[in-house]
Amino acid sequence: MMLPDGYAVRPMRVEDAALIAERSGAYSSALIGFAKHSSEDVANYLRDPGFDPATDGWVVTDEAGEFAGSATAAVNNDRTRANLEVLSENPAIVAWLLDRAMQRASHGAPGEVVASVGVIRQDRLLPGIVAAHGFTIGTSIHRMRIDFDGEVPAPTVPAGTTVRRGAFDDRSRRAAHAVLVEAFRGQAGADPRPYDEWFASRESRSTFDWSQLTTVEVGGQAAAVTECNDNFVSTDNCGYVGRLAVVPSARGRGLAKFLLHDAFAVDAAAGRSGTILHVDSSNPTPAVALYTAVGMKPDLISDIWRRSV
Repeated sequence: MMLPDGYAVRPMRVEDAALIAERSGAYSSALIGFAKHSSEDVANYLRDPGFDPATDGWVVTDEAGEFAGSATAAVNNDRTRANLEVLSENPAIVAWLLDRAMQRASHGAPGEVVASVGVIRQDRLLPGIVAAHGFTIGTSIHRMRIDFDGEVPAPTVPAGTTVRRGAFDDRSRRAAHAVLVEAFRGQAGADPRPYDEWFASRESRSTFDWSQLTTVEVGGQAAAVTECNDNFVSTDNCGYVGRLAVVPSARGRGLAKFLLHDAFAVDAAAGRSGTILHVDSSNPTPAVALYTAVGMKPDLISDIWRRSV
């Protein structure tokens, strides 16, 4: 497939983050009334140690050198899964970029790669194009949000537990990572990266520091974790729960609900308007029910289209 006449493509650069965020924001705002990504979130994505913009991202420009589209292909460490992002209002450019991203996802892979594309449910352009490329809907991601009306009281710490705020040494970080590994084991696409990659990716983010990781211990062992960040502060003045994990042996004790209320209290005390998180509707734990039970509501649903390449 050829790029339409009058357009050129170049490798993506980290410096493109603000431009891509601005164009992505304009695109999603026309669909849902707000920007899906902040500029900080996009910059973090492009700076991630597992992503190389020079080989894994593309920017299409018109004859005047103006932005006409972009795409990325972020492949996981064992090259079995790839997350593709495609942005353009021109259907021909969307199709060309999707082809390019799929080619990159499969390059050097030892076998099939499951490629995923997230599509806002209100989008009327992308579904037809991804379907024509052989993608089908595999699941949906709900962006959940709660807004605060005044002060939010800190929750009572569950009996028999100890709360550790922050992870400032290797031991505490490894303990938190071990909780993530055990909690998400067997959930394709949700399993965390190996420790060294996970650590490096967090170190590279401008919106995260280790004080935002909270661990709950049961019997002296880490059993539950929240990993929060500031991805949505500039766009929504909201805190963000990037990960919430409870090991199977500690479920049913109210630890997840405690950690959510704790995050709400921390965000409210910091002057945030609310808290946001994302949840996979196919999560084997009753996560969506948990989030609605604490007052969160979906304000954005994206369908995840998948195919093997």
